Amino acid sequence: MKHLAFLFIFVISCLPALSAEKPNIIYILLDDAGYGDIGCYGQTKFATPNIDRLASEGLKFTDHYAGSTVCAPTRCVLMTGVHTGHSFVRGNREVKPEGQAPMPGDIVTIPRLLGEVGYTTGAFGKWGLGAPGSPSDPKEHFDLFYGYNCQREAHSYYPNHLWKNDEKIELDGETYSHPLIMDETLAFVRDNKEGPFFIYLPITIPHAAMHVPEDYAKPWREKFAEFEGKIGKYAGTEFDNPAAAFAGMMTMLDEGVGELLALLKELDIDENTLVMFSSDNGPHREGGHVPDYFDSNGSLRGYKRDLTEGGIRAPMLARWPGKIAPGTVTGHVSAHWDILPTVCELAGAELPGEIDGISIAATLLGKKEQKEHEYLYWEFYEQGGKKAARWGDWKAVQTGINKNPKAPIEIYDLSKDIGEEKNLAEVRPDLVNRAKEIFTDAHEPSPNWIFADKKRKGKKK
Repeated sequence: MKHLAFLFIFVISCLPALSAEKPNIIYILLDDAGYGDIGCYGQTKFATPNIDRLASEGLKFTDHYAGSTVCAPTRCVLMTGVHTGHSFVRGNREVKPEGQAPMPGDIVTIPRLLGEVGYTTGAFGKWGLGAPGSPSDPKEHFDLFYGYNCQREAHSYYPNHLWKNDEKIELDGETYSHPLIMDETLAFVRDNKEGPFFIYLPITIPHAAMHVPEDYAKPWREKFAEFEGKIGKYAGTEFDNPAAAFAGMMTMLDEGVGELLALLKELDIDENTLVMFSSDNGPHREGGHVPDYFDSNGSLRGYKRDLTEGGIRAPMLARWPGKIAPGTVTGHVSAHWDILPTVCELAGAELPGEIDGISIAATLLGKKEQKEHEYLYWEFYEQGGKKAARWGDWKAVQTGINKNPKAPIEIYDLSKDIGEEKNLAEVRPDLVNRAKEIFTDAHEPSPNWIFADKKRKGKKK
């Protein structure tokens, strides 16, 4: 009996604690921040020390990609694990009076999958995937939602209301929204410190309008004095010196990340919490924002709404003390649609069928058996219609599809030409053919998203 008792104690001692099996997971998503807008990715005009801690104390990705080049489809890709060739939402599409066209009521999302294995889930910031009361209202996915339901409403940082689940929180139109969103996030962490919890934090900074409280703009007005008197206008709002506003916004954002990390430490849950950080697409050029002045896209070509690297390559940082080696860098090619399978693997949740994402848990944990993508793919229906793909170091971009479905395909070697300046299509017809194969293989027709040339064909029939 003594031997059996010893064996029982030995076996139990070797089993991991249940709390350690399911880490808390926090995913922070910036709104329109470029690849070069973070200090650890090269930003020099302002500092982001707390965000940079995620890199110095964790893992930095150099070749990570957004789900799309605008807000709603990126968020759909992130939540569902499928790229824009298969996703239900492939562009921004409003409904009146407030909100965006909803996803189906039964669509499988990260919070729903994690909720099935015991996670308490919260989202704080901007949703954009289903109007209030719709089948895809955020409260239908998360235990708690606080923030902007509608992307258009989020164009103002001084809203007259926000949402807390289905409660419309009336505001005075003079209160800056970001601190409200961060306060709700911190309260959720405190309320659920026993875990496990999942937090989706799609904050609105630094999307236009270029608004920030004067306390945050003032220190930058002198540094960026050449922009004094330049009025940024967006969605009916104005701000003098949008460059100072941008630096102030990023400073406020960075402080919020610092507060979140400090709280994890205070509650003694730091080592059981994975924090990830990314952006939804490349830098915008709206409301007087000057991304070229800040070198917001780094060495990349293009901006928001482009499928060149500047429009879709995104920062990606991951910190998990004791699990992710500090100060590490990876060139693993990954994308937002990899987040769903990653968190499912780490949380012990069952994967849905027919997703495009591949778990990057092995990369996060420093293991060698990381599976690679055959290719990454994007399609975008605005600005003439666009497609893009990356496989290995090769990148293909096709524009003007709405007028010409056989528009030329550009080919770039990202290992030598990260700025996509030298089109190799004429000398590498084999790669053009490979791009055509990918474009055909990756695209699933959708009645809701049709390139204009196919619309015209439909009218002729």
